[in-house]
Amino acid sequence: MSAKPDPVAGAILLVDKPVGWTSFNVVNKIRGALRALTGQKVKVGHAGTLDPLASGLLIVGTGKCTKDLPRLTDEDKSYVATLRLGSTTPSYDAETEVVRERPWEHIGEQEVRQVLKHFTGNILQRPPAFSAKRYKGEKAYHLARSGETVELPPVPLAIHRLELLHMHGAEVTVEVDCSKGTYIRSLAHDIGEALGCGAFLSALRRTASGGFHVRQARTPEEWSAWLDQWAAGRDLGD
Repeated sequence: MSAKPDPVAGAILLVDKPVGWTSFNVVNKIRGALRALTGQKVKVGHAGTLDPLASGLLIVGTGKCTKDLPRLTDEDKSYVATLRLGSTTPSYDAETEVVRERPWEHIGEQEVRQVLKHFTGNILQRPPAFSAKRYKGEKAYHLARSGETVELPPVPLAIHRLELLHMHGAEVTVEVDCSKGTYIRSLAHDIGEALGCGAFLSALRRTASGGFHVRQARTPEEWSAWLDQWAAGRDLGD
């Protein structure tokens, strides 16, 4: 990311997306700000969707740099994920209510590390029913939310690194380096099933994508202030 990107001509903006925002919320905020500041419509898009309950790095492209977004979406990604052992949900995360609880207290760090080894490398992963994947011509989550059984076919992907960071009670935090298309929610669910106690994803933060890191990113509020300064300098001919 250059020191002085020009979002009208084309720029890559690294956003630290907050929990509760959709990826489209971020894009819409930047698009609206650019239109208000410049009086013109600027093309804006993003690479690699982040769920509303996730935070972290969202790559946003503007202008001619939107052409780079498919390539950036294909890059490997890194996450810090927290799993809650002993409980499962239909969405594999906290979006839906817990539907089953099982004992987890007998599981320690050694057992977790052993299971993580089985999910490292080239694996097949079944995407969650609560996802935007197409199923019978519709987005799977529409069908899942209406109560229909959705069983998406497994897809090949690569987990380059899966490391236990710490374990506090039922909360297990791992760091994941993975290929595009990896559903960390499915990974959390599958790890829980392999442990025999179940698990769901209780927190997720994307830390890197390709050569970009969340340390380089600004929050939406910081980008809003930056765009105001950029527009002021642009009006002055800087």
